[in-house]
Amino acid sequence: MGKNLTSRAEDYSKWYNELVVKSDLAENSGVRGCMVIKPYGYAIWEKMQAQLDKMFKETGHENAYFPLFIPKSYLSKEASHVEGFAKECAVVTHYRLKNAEDGSGIVVDEDAKLEEELIVRPTSETIIWDTYRRWVQSYRDLPILVNQWANVVRWEMRTRLFLRTAEFLWQEGHTAHATKEEALEEAEQMMHIYAEFAESYMGVPVIKGTKTESERFAGAEETYCIEALMQDGKALQAGTSHFLGQNFAKAFDVKFATKEGNQEYVWATSWGVSTRLMGALVMTHGDDNGLVLPPKLAPIQVVIVPIYKGLDQLDAISEKVEPLVKELRSKGISVKYDKRDTHKPGFKFNEYELKGVPIRLAVGQRDLENGTYEVARRDTLTKETVKAEEIVEKVASLLEDIQENIYNKALDFRKKHITEVDTYEDFKKVIEEKGGFVSAHWDGTAETEDKIKEETKATIRCIPLGAQKEEGKCMVTGKPSEQRVLFAKAY
Repeated sequence: MGKNLTSRAEDYSKWYNELVVKSDLAENSGVRGCMVIKPYGYAIWEKMQAQLDKMFKETGHENAYFPLFIPKSYLSKEASHVEGFAKECAVVTHYRLKNAEDGSGIVVDEDAKLEEELIVRPTSETIIWDTYRRWVQSYRDLPILVNQWANVVRWEMRTRLFLRTAEFLWQEGHTAHATKEEALEEAEQMMHIYAEFAESYMGVPVIKGTKTESERFAGAEETYCIEALMQDGKALQAGTSHFLGQNFAKAFDVKFATKEGNQEYVWATSWGVSTRLMGALVMTHGDDNGLVLPPKLAPIQVVIVPIYKGLDQLDAISEKVEPLVKELRSKGISVKYDKRDTHKPGFKFNEYELKGVPIRLAVGQRDLENGTYEVARRDTLTKETVKAEEIVEKVASLLEDIQENIYNKALDFRKKHITEVDTYEDFKKVIEEKGGFVSAHWDGTAETEDKIKEETKATIRCIPLGAQKEEGKCMVTGKPSEQRVLFAKAY
C-alpha cells in the first residue's frame, strides 16, 4: 500500500486533501459540497462526541432534539441573526414531485408550494427560542441547560472536507438564565470546556479569547473562542461560545416571573463545535507519512501484526497474541489483531502508519522464540524490542507518553510562531513570510480591522483572555491601544 502523499512542504493544501481521503476519514459525495464520513473517520468523531457529551453532562446539561426545518418568519425576527446567515440558507419551497407530462422525468409539482418557506437549519437559535417561550414562565423554570447533537446546512460555494462543507455535524448548546451574570458565566465555562477537550484529548494547544465585534456570531453580544494554529501557519477557530444577552428572548418574547413577581426577559447563551475538529486533528499532528492520532481519540490504539510463513506459524503466534489482546482490552485499550492473509506485513505497516495508529506491535517466529515483541510508535517512528512479560505495562505508558508528546510538539510549534510586531511594515512581512499568530496593537475600530484584512488577508483571531494590559499605539493608525490582539490568516 504505497502512501504516495504529497509532502506538506510541497503543497500543504494538497497534502491535507489527499490524506483525508487516503486514510479513510471521508470522501466527497454525489451531492455537491457534501461529504461522506467513512467508518474510520466517524469512529474518531464518535470518540470526540462521547467525551464532549460526558463533559457537558458533568456540568448539568441535557440533550434534546429540535426540528431540522425553520419557518422563514422565525429567522427574520432577530435582525443581525438573519443578516448573518441569509446568504448561506438552503430553502424548501415545495412539498411534492410529479412525473413530467412529456415523460422527461420527475419535476416539482408547482401546485404543491408551501404557504411559508422552510429554512434548512443553519443554526437553531430561532426554533429553540420559539420553543423556550412555552417552557419558561417563572424563575423556577430556569436555568435551561440544553444541548443537541445535529447536522446543519450552510450553503458554501468553496468546500473542503471537514473544514468547510455545505452540511456538517456538530453540537449546539442553548441555555436560558435568570441573570446576565449567570449567562456570562455559562458562556465562559463552555469556552473553558472546549479548551480542556482540545488540549487534553485532541492534543491541540489553543488560545482562549473573545472576538471583535465584526467577527462575533450573528446576534451575539460577546463571542468567546478557542483558536488553534495549524502547521502551515494558519489559524483555525476550533470552538465558539456566545453570550446572546436578551436579544433572542426579546425577539421571541421569552419572559419569566421573578421571585418578586416582576416580568423580565431571560438571558441566553449558545455554543458549539463541529466536525471541523477533525480537520484540526489532521492538520495539527499529521506528517508526510499520514495521520498521527492522539491515543485518547484513536479508534485503534494498538495494532498487532503477525509475521509468519504458513498457517502453523500463524497459529503459534495467535496462541501467544490472543491472551494479550484480551488483557489489553480489559485495561480499556482498543486493540486490533490483524491476521488477514490477503495482505503482507509491509502493506499492513504502511496502512496503519497512514491511519495514525499510535502503537504497532509486530511478532514473528524469532519473537516467539525470544519471548519479545517489536514495538513501533507512530509519533516518532521509532522501534524497540520489549519482553513479552513487560508489554502490557509498556503499551500503557507509551500511550500516555505519545499523548503528551504530540501536544508538546504542537505547543512548541505555536510558541515559535507567535511574533510580536510594532509596525505595519513588520506585520505585513511576518504575515507573508513566516505566518502564525502575530501579536500587535490595534486601535479598536472596524475600519482599521477591515483595512488590515483587505491588504493582508489576516484577521483578528481573538483578543486573548487574561492578557496583560499594555499601553501602545495601533500599528496602522498610531492611535492609542490598551492591549495587543492576535492576528493570523485563517481557515
